[in-house]
Amino acid sequence: MTTPSTSFSDRREALVDGEFAFTGADFKRIAALLYEQAGISLPDSKATLVYSRLAKRLRTLGLKSFAEYCAFVAQDGNVDEQQHMLRALTTNVTRFFREPHHFDDLRANILEPMADKVRAGGRLRLWSAACSSGQEPYSMAFTVLSVWPNAAELDIRILGTDIDTNVLATGRAAVYEEQLLEGIPANMRSQYFERDASDRRSFRVCETARQLVAFRELNLNGPSWPMKGPFDAIFCRNVVIYFDEPTQERVWQRFAPLVAPGGKLYVGHSERVGASITAFESAGLTAYRKVGR
Repeated sequence: MTTPSTSFSDRREALVDGEFAFTGADFKRIAALLYEQAGISLPDSKATLVYSRLAKRLRTLGLKSFAEYCAFVAQDGNVDEQQHMLRALTTNVTRFFREPHHFDDLRANILEPMADKVRAGGRLRLWSAACSSGQEPYSMAFTVLSVWPNAAELDIRILGTDIDTNVLATGRAAVYEEQLLEGIPANMRSQYFERDASDRRSFRVCETARQLVAFRELNLNGPSWPMKGPFDAIFCRNVVIYFDEPTQERVWQRFAPLVAPGGKLYVGHSERVGASITAFESAGLTAYRKVGR
């Protein structure tokens, strides 16, 4: 098993003063499992967070210590609990039109230059890698519809992927509480949402936009990616900040052959694609263009 670096010793004293015994050895085992499963590095400073988020699982499972939990989650074939652990230790922060300059750039520099070609039957492919509960790919869909109102009739597809099956289910349902729509311009809200029939306090994304988006489970650090591309734009934002540098570089390298020449890779505001990834060149604020024609 590959393990991330950590300075905790393999000591037996408690790291956190709580109802369950939680030692440095327990933290190291959980950190190693998370790194192996998802490429996520847990620094020592996250020990309290790990305890608070996983203590609920110990209560649910009737376990007495984190040592018992580590043994349980590490059992061969215990995929369900590994998913529970992953969901507990990752943060799905998203909203509609988060970092709006990316959507402005997508429209101005990718979609509008392709408008005539797509209307004439050309293909357009977009990918939201780590789409969380769907707000990002639907924001992409609304941007597409602002250029091609009949996009559902054209060769346009948007892929949304995430490692968390729970948030993917939310994306497929496409139902959001009203307060989550605050970042959407009023004209788009009235055009692309309808009140949910089962909960009048929530809104559902319109069918026209839903038809454009397909959701699939994907671990960015998994052994293979089934999609072939090429994609005209990929959004992978606020994901690799949880990875160590070698893992970040490996993910950027895997994106490179899937982006069409001249296409864009959009990353989070605190992320950078390093100079060693020569397939991309900087093309604006946290946007990178695929080199070549």
